[in-house]
Amino acid sequence: MVPFGNCNCLLLSLVCGNNIQLLSMKEAQIEITIPHLFRCPISLDLFEDPVTLSTGQTYDRSSIEKWFSAGNLTCPVTMQKLRDASIVPNHTLRHLIDQWLQLGPQFGNSSTIDHLAALKHSLESPELENKLQALEKIRVLSDEYCSFRKSFFHQLSFLPLLLELVFGSEFTKCDTKLTELALSCIIKLLPLVSLESLNMIKDESKLATFLLLFEKGTSSVKTSLCHLIDSTASPQTEEVCHMLGHSQKLLREIVVLVRQGSEVSKVAIKAMLSLCSLQSNRDNLVRAGAIDGVIIYISGCETRQKNLALLAMAIIKNLLVLESAKEALVNHPYGVATLVKMVFRVCNQECSESAVGILAIICRDFGRAREEAIGAGVLTQLLFLLQSQCGPKTKTKARMLLKLLRSKWIEEPKQV
Repeated sequence: MVPFGNCNCLLLSLVCGNNIQLLSMKEAQIEITIPHLFRCPISLDLFEDPVTLSTGQTYDRSSIEKWFSAGNLTCPVTMQKLRDASIVPNHTLRHLIDQWLQLGPQFGNSSTIDHLAALKHSLESPELENKLQALEKIRVLSDEYCSFRKSFFHQLSFLPLLLELVFGSEFTKCDTKLTELALSCIIKLLPLVSLESLNMIKDESKLATFLLLFEKGTSSVKTSLCHLIDSTASPQTEEVCHMLGHSQKLLREIVVLVRQGSEVSKVAIKAMLSLCSLQSNRDNLVRAGAIDGVIIYISGCETRQKNLALLAMAIIKNLLVLESAKEALVNHPYGVATLVKMVFRVCNQECSESAVGILAIICRDFGRAREEAIGAGVLTQLLFLLQSQCGPKTKTKARMLLKLLRSKWIEEPKQV
């Protein structure tokens, strides 16, 4: 006979057995779906108090302290000997984990998938209004969802669908709002997916739509398209970059945007730099007026836009492998003078180094460039630069340019 107390326990276990089993299954599902980056490499559990070592590896505080207390003086992952055993709280990771927990750790949440599947169905609807409503929701969700949630968009193949909507349908040619919304969603999703999806633009009809949108589109559309062009500077999308770089019409449009000095110009500069990363595009860029556009952009750059000025000078350096680019720079009414002004940049030594390097190239080959540079005060600028706290690499280049400009025995340069 089973004692009454034990009977109660037995009855309880019989009644609750299924629930306990379901609970353990649910816990196991949550355990499996913890993002890899949210697990401590030592305990393999969700971080509670993430801290980072001097090696850059992050561990849970309790786990790494146990490791040290056991007499270990190495990083558990890299096995590097630690000269500095200090630990720094990783507040960014802690914030991401907190956000993840608030949204619900069930990564495979069926309600989320069902909701996005419904949005995808609306995008495939022939009704324009359904598409617009779906795009509005996608834009909001892509802002609100953290990165691991956004991957649902990738799993459900949203990007190819959105690209097809923009470049493969007739809607974009007659509805500006749809085009702007769809492109905005594409740009938000792009960092989370494989860039190979962009290869669909290689299709002749889609490429024609791309070029038409760039020519006729609004400022918002052109900004998004410049972001897309910037994304093509990768091995996976090299062919797309090549095809875009061989459209003189597109390149001239980009040059016009760069010359404007507007908000769109900032993205256009990045697009141009991506295009000139391919050697096959450089001659076309020079013929489209890239040197003129970039010089105008640099001359209008404010101090706070120093990084963009650096990107602009990177374009010039890439193009200067061509004689036509050198001639375009020297022949520009204030090309040399603009570069001279960039020689001594207290706030940005990288700009100084780039400007000195570019001037060295054209002054070596063109006597006129040397005369203009000296007339624009380059000698004074170089002396100021050498007296500043700039790096040794910049000073070496500055001395070389100074020697080149002062020398009376250099080979006679060719004239333009």
